[in-house]
Amino acid sequence: MSEQQITSSPAIQPAKRIDPLAVMVRFQSLIGLILVFAGGIIFSPRRHGVILFLQPDNIANIVRAVSETGIIAIGMTFVIITAGIDLSVGATLGLASVVTATLMVSGGFGLITTVLAVLLMGTCFGLVQGAISSKFRLEAFIVTLAGLQAARGLALVVSGNQYINISYGDGPGLAPPIFAILGGRLFGNVVPVATIVFLIFACVATLVLNTTRFGRYVYAVGGNERAARISGVPVSVIKIAVYAITGFASALAGIVHAGQFNFGSANDGTGYELTAIAAVVIGGTSLFGGSGSMVGTIAGTIMLGALANILQLNNITPAMQLLATAAIIVLAAVLQSLVRRREGLGR
Repeated sequence: MSEQQITSSPAIQPAKRIDPLAVMVRFQSLIGLILVFAGGIIFSPRRHGVILFLQPDNIANIVRAVSETGIIAIGMTFVIITAGIDLSVGATLGLASVVTATLMVSGGFGLITTVLAVLLMGTCFGLVQGAISSKFRLEAFIVTLAGLQAARGLALVVSGNQYINISYGDGPGLAPPIFAILGGRLFGNVVPVATIVFLIFACVATLVLNTTRFGRYVYAVGGNERAARISGVPVSVIKIAVYAITGFASALAGIVHAGQFNFGSANDGTGYELTAIAAVVIGGTSLFGGSGSMVGTIAGTIMLGALANILQLNNITPAMQLLATAAIIVLAAVLQSLVRRREGLGR
């Protein structure tokens, strides 16, 4: 055997060193979720020896509270994996809630017609933003910031800057009673219906991202757009499609919002875009594009909800909740940046 054959033998190749930091970043959402739940158990108030944080009603409240932002975060994951961003999602939710209430209460539309119309509206809104950004090579930040203003303005026009209350019944001006189910709970009055919608949407999105050609293209575009284009990936189509998905998700969250609170308002969804982005980043999806997972986003969403719940149980002010969330976001972004630097030095 020649010296060249010996040195190239797989049996004597040096083992690849495992980077603990890279492992931490890869599983940061699950690690964070475990730590938050452990902290919840330790710091939770107790009543008659019972840990309030672990009570079924409290857990149900956590997952119900994060359902809307979770739905948006699922759509946002597609966009951020392609190295994009969508700031219009919260305003689109508000527009969707207003249109949902208006169609059923003032327009006399049925449930299925209303839901389909609102979902189509949200999808088209996202599609237009994606097309403008892609065709004119504009930064998604600018386009979706304008989209935020447009959606909020349209919601104000449709609603007349008024709350549109949803009352249920069979007569004029009343919404179909079945729509009220979105504010209820199933399985022994334990599991919120909004949470079921969130989990079903998350499962479908996970399958799309992990098992389809479209999902592979999403990762390819985010990883290296130029290489993806040379490889025959329809980059423009993929980038437009992910914004359409985010618009669909925002509209779905708006429908759920209207069903949970029984009204539509142009101001609904304010700040939801930041919460959704936080959940995606904390979930391990890289802001630089090319990597991320739906499982991580789900874990990040629940982690933020659990953290807010712990602070509320301990009567911590909302200001401190925002500061805690900001600290976690910065930490997640710093860890991602450190890993990228190490990988860059190792090439």
